[in-house]
Order: sequence, then structure tokens, then C-alpha cells
Amino acid sequence: MARAPVVQEIEELPEADRLDGFPHPRSARHLYGHEGAEEMLEAAFASGRMHHGWLIAGADGIGKATLAYRFARYVLADPTERTPGSLDVDPETRAARQVLALSHPGLLVIRRGWDPKGKRFPATIPVDEVRRLKSFLGRTSEEGAWRVVIVDRADELNIAAANALLKSLEEPPARTIFLLISSAPGRLLVTIRSRVRTLDLAPLGDEALKRAVTQAFAASGEEVGSGMPSPSEWERLARLSGGSARRLIALHAAKGLALYDRIASLLDTLPKVDWGAVHTLGDELAGQAADQRFVLFFELLMDTVARLVAAEARGEGTPEERALAARLIGPARLATWAGLWERVAAARAEAAALNLDRKALILDVFSRLGAAARS
Repeated sequence: MARAPVVQEIEELPEADRLDGFPHPRSARHLYGHEGAEEMLEAAFASGRMHHGWLIAGADGIGKATLAYRFARYVLADPTERTPGSLDVDPETRAARQVLALSHPGLLVIRRGWDPKGKRFPATIPVDEVRRLKSFLGRTSEEGAWRVVIVDRADELNIAAANALLKSLEEPPARTIFLLISSAPGRLLVTIRSRVRTLDLAPLGDEALKRAVTQAFAASGEEVGSGMPSPSEWERLARLSGGSARRLIALHAAKGLALYDRIASLLDTLPKVDWGAVHTLGDELAGQAADQRFVLFFELLMDTVARLVAAEARGEGTPEERALAARLIGPARLATWAGLWERVAAARAEAAALNLDRKALILDVFSRLGAAARS
């Protein structure tokens, strides 16, 4: 009796722009809240005067990567499969399936790759990743075929990689489009920014945010009704998300409201630091299993500090934030706290680049916060 063939499961490697339990943005069927940007790209392509380089900029999680992959599908699809006035392409077409699998011969994605030995993503995109452009652009393509290069994210290029990309942008091959995704375009080389058109995406409004989050939960395989935040949670999550679907989903999945409440409680005790609570939090976030929760913690903390500075400087925020800002910051310490935000952001970036101890970083940050409140 013949044996049944053994089906070997292929391990799906982690991707830097993908939340655990949810598909990558390139699989999203619809893009919400950025109709004007889609119309601009479609019109530019249809005009026959398509600029070779585009910088798609905006906050994390608002649809930049989704837009880039939607446009890549549109450009690489057969002309008969394109819908005039829209970037929609049937997901069952060959081009759409190949883009989803990252196997289309006309697509190159430059990004931070997963290091299976170190079990982590590198802090930056190395120059070797960009050097793949040489062979990609050197291939002979079918007559009239387009090529698309997606850099996700361009602000993560190290200096050597950025200079290597610049050479291709300075002498772009015909029928090639570069789509640079960035949440911090100010970090890019001025020479790179000068060679691309910038397409700024705004944070999502309430309706677009809800539709984007609903689509993500449906694609995750979760029952939308059970997976979505409750109405009582939605208002707080939407406010903390800053119009980012990714942030809202991450907050909800990682019990972010409870994490935010702990951060708020620690800030409320300043200038005295509750070191017992800080040590407990540091222990919880120290391990690799807490990667996303650690990232979320710093995003929430940095956003909260930024809101407190804005509350003191411009009178923005909720009454509770304005009262806390007046007590901790006040006019005399405004410059100190504004500088503190920059120093904490730099310390976090250094810790990520050098893979430093997370708990030590958290202890250091709250020591700085306490000192700023006492100064």
C-alpha cells in the first residue's frame, strides 16, 4: 500500500510591519481614508508622465504600506485588469497573487529582514539589502513591462544603504517606480527627498479608522464581533491611537488600556518615583516574548509626555492632562521636558540598535522623569 505523501509545512517568517495574529498590510483588500492619494497616483500613472520616485509619508499604521502595495498591484497588473479611476485589482489575478507572495518578477521590496539566528530584526536596513537593486534593475524585462521598488521603511536605511539607494534614484531606469515608505521623512537624506515626490497621508478619521480596524479583524480570522473592542473601550482606544489602525489594534491586542493606566499612574506619582511598580513593569517587558508590548509601552509613554508638553505649551488635551502638566511641568520646566522627550527617544533608539537591557532602559527613563519633575 502506497504511503500518503508527507506535506511539509513551510514556516512563515516574521515581518517587521506585521502585527502578531494579523496579516501583512499588503493583503488588505481596501484602503480607507486616503481616496485623494489614490486618485493622485492613478491619475499620474494614467497621464503617461509618471514620476519615478514617490515618498509616502505619515504616522505609523495609517495605511502607507497598504497604499504602496495597492499601487504596485495596479502598476504590475495587465492593463485589461486595471479599473480606471481606481487602484482596485481583483485579488485573484496573477499579478495580485504574486505581489501578495512577494514573488512577482517586477517587484523588489527592500526592508529589514528577520535574522533567524538572532531571532530578531536588525535595527536598520543594511547596504547589502539595497545592493539587490543592481541585479533587479539589470534584468531584461518584457517589452513595456513596469518594475516597482518598495522601500519599507526608508527612514530605517543606514547611511551606506541610503547612499546606495540615492544612486538608483539619480539615474532611474525607464518604466521603474520607487515607492519609499516613511514615518519620519526628516531622517532621510536631503538628496533623497529632493528626487522624489512626497505624498503625505493624514491620520485616519473616526469612520475610516473603524472600517480599517474591522477589515483587519475580519482578515485575521477572528469573529469581528468578538474580536473588536467593545463600545466602552473604543472611545479611549481611538483617542490613544492618534488615527492609526495599527496602534489601535496593538493597544487592544496587548491590553493597552491597562498598560496606559499603569503609565498614567506612575506619572501621577511624580516627582516621587514608585520604584516598586517600575521594577515590576521592567521585569514584565524585559523578555523577547514581550517585544510588541515593550514597543507599545514606549509609544504610549512618549505620546503621553508629548501631550503633556503640548498641554502646558498650548493648553491642549483633556482637563486631566492640563492639570498634570501644570503640576509637573509649568512654565519654568517646559524647555526641560521638551528636551527630555528628545533624550528619551534617543536612548530608546540606542537601546534598540545595540540590543541593550530593556529593564535598565525603563529604570533610566523613570529616573529622568523624576529628575525633570523635581528640577
